[in-house]
Amino acid sequence: MIFALLNLFLLLFVITNALTMPKLSHQSNTLRSIAVHIPMRNEAVNVAELIALLKSQSYSGAYHFYILDDNSTDQTYSLLEKAIDGDKRFTLIAGGEPPSGWIGKTWALQQLFESSEEEIVITLDADVRISSTALSQAVSTLDTYRLDYLSIYPRQMATTFGQRMIQPLLQWSWLSTLILRITIRSTNPAFAVANGQFFVVRRSVLSGYQGVSNQVLDDMELARVLLRNGHKGGVVNGGDIARCQMYSSFAELRAGYAKSLWKAFGSIGGTIFAITFIFASGIVPIILILMGSVWGWIAFELIVLSRVISASLSNGRILDSLLHPISSILLVYLIIYSWSARKSVQWKGRTL
Repeated sequence: MIFALLNLFLLLFVITNALTMPKLSHQSNTLRSIAVHIPMRNEAVNVAELIALLKSQSYSGAYHFYILDDNSTDQTYSLLEKAIDGDKRFTLIAGGEPPSGWIGKTWALQQLFESSEEEIVITLDADVRISSTALSQAVSTLDTYRLDYLSIYPRQMATTFGQRMIQPLLQWSWLSTLILRITIRSTNPAFAVANGQFFVVRRSVLSGYQGVSNQVLDDMELARVLLRNGHKGGVVNGGDIARCQMYSSFAELRAGYAKSLWKAFGSIGGTIFAITFIFASGIVPIILILMGSVWGWIAFELIVLSRVISASLSNGRILDSLLHPISSILLVYLIIYSWSARKSVQWKGRTL
C-alpha cells in the first residue's frame, strides 16, 4: 500500500502542474535587446540546420547571435563561416582553452558573456532547434511572470529505444516532485530547476560564470546561485517552440549522463536516496505484481498515468509510459555508472 501512496503523490504533483504550471506567453512587451550565446565544440553535424533556423527569427527588437567555436577538432568553424555567410546578425568567436579552475563549457559561456552587452542573454545548445517565434516568446514569458531567469524546456527528441526510455524522465522528474507555479515565486535554492539547453537571463542579475566555473551541472548550479542572490526564476515547457535531440546512440547517451548524474543529487547520500526513490516508485510495483499483490497493480497504474500526462504535455510517446519500470532500471544503471566513471569521463574530446 505504501508504494501506491507514493505513486499517488507523484501523480497529484503531475496533475497539479498540468493545470497550473507557467506557460509560454504570446503577449507583446517592451522590446528588449537580446544576445543569443551558443558555445560549440565538434558540432559540425549541427551547423547547417542550426544557423538556418536562427536566421528565420521574427523578433522585432534588436538581437544578435554570438557563436563561439570551442577549439573544435572537426570542421565546425569552417562550416559556421560558410553558413553565416557574412550575415551581420552573427559574431563568430574562436575560443581559447579553459584556464585553471574552469571547464570547457563554462569558459566558453564566460567568453560569450564578455563579448556581448545586450539586455537579455539567451544561451542555446548547438543541438537545440527553435521556431521563428522563440526569441519573442522567451522574452515575453520572462516579462509576463516578472522573472529574472527562465529555463525553457525543449521537446526531447528520442529515436532509439534507450533514448525513449531515459529522455522523457527529465521532464517527468520535475513535474512529479515540484509545484512549478510555487517555485517561480521562491528564492529557495532547494527548488532550483534548470536546463541549459535554452536558458534566458537578464544581464542585470548575471555577473558572469565565475561562480560555476568548474561545475559540470552548470545550469543547475547557476540557477542556485541566482536564487541565493534573491533572484527569481523557474522552468516552463517549451515544446512548442524548441526541440532537442541530445544523443544519437545509447553509447553517447551513457557518456553524456556519466559526466553529470553523479553530481545531480548533491552527495553520495542524495544519490542513495534517489536510487531508493526510483526503485520504490518504478520497480517495486512490478515485483509486487509478480507476487500477486493488487497494490502492485495500483502502484503501477498510478505511475504510468503520471508518465502519460507528462508525455502529453511534452509531445512525447505516450505508449512508452507503459515501460516505466524499464526506464527506472536503466536510470539506476546510469547513476551507478556515472559514479564509477566520474574520474575518467570524456566529453567532446576533453577529460572532465
